[in-house]
Amino acid sequence: MPRVKAITTGSIPSFLDVILNFAESDTTSSLANQDTWLSQLKDKPGGNLVMYGDDTWLKLFPGTFSRADGTSSFFVSVSGNSLSKCTVETAILSIFDQDFTEVDNNVTRHIPSELKQTDWNGMIMHYLGLDHIGHKSGPRSPSMIPKQFEMDGVVEHIYRAIETESHLRSTLLVLCGDHGMNDAGNHGGSAEGETSPALVFLSPKLRIISQGSECPVALTETSFDYYTTVEQSDIAPTLAGLLGFPVPLNNLGVFIPDFLSFWEEGESMNIMLENARQILAIVKGAFSGLSFDGTETEVDCALSRSDGETLNCLWLKAMALLSSPGQVDKVNHSEVLCALTEFSKRAQSIMSSTASNYGLWRLQLGISVAALATLIMLVPAYKSLIAGRAVGLWMSFITILYGLMMFASSYVEEEHHFWYWATSGWLAWLILKQSNKSGSKKIREAWPAASLLVAMRIIRVWNQTGQKRAGQPDIAKTFLPSHNFAMWLLILATYLDIIQRLSRRAVPWVSRQISTAASIALGIAAFGFKVAFTKADAPELLDGLEHFVLRPIEEASLVAQARAVFLGISITMALTVAPAIYHKLSYGGNISGLIWPLHDFFTLFLMTQTRATNIPLFGLFEIQYQLLSLLNLSDINTTLTSLLLQYASFFAFGGSNAISSIDLSNGYNGIAGYNVVVV
Repeated sequence: MPRVKAITTGSIPSFLDVILNFAESDTTSSLANQDTWLSQLKDKPGGNLVMYGDDTWLKLFPGTFSRADGTSSFFVSVSGNSLSKCTVETAILSIFDQDFTEVDNNVTRHIPSELKQTDWNGMIMHYLGLDHIGHKSGPRSPSMIPKQFEMDGVVEHIYRAIETESHLRSTLLVLCGDHGMNDAGNHGGSAEGETSPALVFLSPKLRIISQGSECPVALTETSFDYYTTVEQSDIAPTLAGLLGFPVPLNNLGVFIPDFLSFWEEGESMNIMLENARQILAIVKGAFSGLSFDGTETEVDCALSRSDGETLNCLWLKAMALLSSPGQVDKVNHSEVLCALTEFSKRAQSIMSSTASNYGLWRLQLGISVAALATLIMLVPAYKSLIAGRAVGLWMSFITILYGLMMFASSYVEEEHHFWYWATSGWLAWLILKQSNKSGSKKIREAWPAASLLVAMRIIRVWNQTGQKRAGQPDIAKTFLPSHNFAMWLLILATYLDIIQRLSRRAVPWVSRQISTAASIALGIAAFGFKVAFTKADAPELLDGLEHFVLRPIEEASLVAQARAVFLGISITMALTVAPAIYHKLSYGGNISGLIWPLHDFFTLFLMTQTRATNIPLFGLFEIQYQLLSLLNLSDINTTLTSLLLQYASFFAFGGSNAISSIDLSNGYNGIAGYNVVVV
């Protein structure tokens, strides 16, 4: 949604637009009342717009399109020829869109008929397939190349129609992406692949000014190559100039100079002047203390003291060239165009940066409050930290270094390395500590610490995360999919472990046989749901094992299966907790033992909400816990170890500080419709 706003208005989206992008039902971000090239096209004589694809356009521009068939980017359907009505009961994006074609087919099926129509002057087609493939399996997915060939075919079909149909010969086809993706298939971060989507203008009339570019070209292995680069906001004024309507009022984009050859020198100068004046109106609002009138005497505008003065200098220099003595036809058009373009580009850069200008005093206040809270927290912990000097030093080192890291964006993006190394270093210190003991006690307590370090080494390569190594080989996305039999053995072992723990701890007031039967039934239901979920979401993980999937499990509704698991967990947990609390209130006693069955129930719930390839991590965490219990750690040592493992486990599951790494698909387990509150 933020990038669609930039493309259509020429303005710069704010951070709030990024947050609202997750609330698909939100209407506060509607652009219906803003000046966009869509509204300009619609206001032209005979203006009718049609739209097919991502229904974000319908939410942003309600009432704008004469014909539309939108598809939710959260929910899709894989049955039937129409996707106009979608629910979770029919599908969840990452679960059911196995072949990544149905959403795009819903767009493509409208193209032949629309290309025959003569009643529209603008058509939006927003395809989702490439985006879905990237999110699910990354840019190197086997599904990526066939999808790109499919898109090539769509573009060729439309372009051939423009060449052959008389009513389309003045049509301009703009092929663009609203975002790119990183090596893991996500977007929303600062990686070059995420912030550099493609942009192509296609029309037979463009042969007048260009013979095209060499394609394909040799690519470098280390970076991206570009024919040329422009800002996404430049699309709005460029369309305005090419299609003959006013530039949107809030536009900060600059007309792409490559198209100026379409016009005579005087006309091209007028286009850039109109664009510059429109940007000037926004600049004046931001720098109200400057008049932008008069005569500029500064030779080098870069010597100006502030951004506003720099823009004032550049504008007055451009105006000085336009008002030079002599006839208009003698004005140096090239020099004027360069001056107007320089002002517009510099204004675009400065005004764009103001969208991320924050009140520094508020940031300083927040840092001060955080530092004060840390100091207050250290007061009650002071004696414990002093008593365990090594722990105190390690805790201080982590706190100070972690605080300093937050001032560098690259360290924030790669934060997982900090916690992995901090955790590994602490575990290595535990090994050294145990090695100082003598005799059999040394061996008895050193090997659990060493085993913890080995387990940590496995956990840290389970999921590659961050920006630099996203998409690189790891266990979850590389090893397990190619060894799916071993993966399902690990998953089964993890479920068997949680079943045996529940059979010992859940519903203790009934016989062990009943408790065991209830635990087995709950575990089978949870495991069956996970198999069915995987069969729909990632069937390649079941290659060669399809005959083990029971047909009732495979055919049952995923929503019903998930609800059954959640209901079973809730009932069994209530039957475990309620009698203990009643006994505590009636007869007194200790209920601290409830922590263990509650921990097991919560673990089973989290396993239900986790992708299959990550479920064996819960088994590794249980192994870590058992190893830690053998070390007889002090309270302060246990606290620090738990803190480090908590952070490390977040990144082990593939989490990061990028919004793009949030996995919403499992959040819809058991939900029969879009519900942002529940998710």
